[in-house]
Amino acid sequence: MKIKNAKFLISSPDLKLCPDTNLSEFALLGRSNVGKSTFINTLVNRSKLAKTSNTPGKTRLINLFEINTDLKPFILADLPGYGYAKVSKKEQDIWQKNLEEYLLKRENLVSTVQFIDARHDIQKNDYAMQEWLKFNKVPCINILTKCDYISKNDLNKKVATIKKEFQNEVLPFSSKNRYYIDDVLKTFETIIT
Repeated sequence: MKIKNAKFLISSPDLKLCPDTNLSEFALLGRSNVGKSTFINTLVNRSKLAKTSNTPGKTRLINLFEINTDLKPFILADLPGYGYAKVSKKEQDIWQKNLEEYLLKRENLVSTVQFIDARHDIQKNDYAMQEWLKFNKVPCINILTKCDYISKNDLNKKVATIKKEFQNEVLPFSSKNRYYIDDVLKTFETIIT
C-alpha cells in the first residue's frame, strides 16, 4: 500500500461532532508527547499536516486525517494523550469520557494503535490503557516510537517485552530516518482489507 495524499478533516471535541466517513479508522493512543503527531507527518511525508509540540497535552481534541492510498483510503484519529498534561483534573476527566465514548461507539473503528516510547519502560498508564482495551475487546497494535535513540539490541528486547506483556503485534518506528514505514503500512493494509 502506498500513500498518495493526506488531508486534515476536522478537530472535534467529542464523538457526536465527528463526521461519518464510512472509511476504516485507526485511533492513535499514547502518553502525552509520545510522538503520535510526528508519526502522522512521517507516514504521509509532510512536515506540518499534524501539529507537533514539545508541550505535553497539546492535542485536546479528536483530530481526524484522511489518508488516500493506491488501495483504500482510511482515517487516522489522533486522540488526546494520556498521562502528564498541564490541565485541570476536570478537563482530564472530560478527555477520558470523550476518549472512552469514541473508542466504544465509533462504528468504523477497525483498530487502535497504542504508541510507546522506546527509550523508557512501559509506564503504568500504558498498562492501564492496555487493560481497558482488552477488557472492552477493542483491537490494538503497538508502535514503538523514537527507536533511533536506542541500539538495535535494546530495540529487539523492547519489542519482545511488549509482545509478551500486551499480546499484540508490535512495530518499531523511527521518524528520524523513516525506517519501518512499509511494515506499518503493510499492517494497516492487512487490517482494512
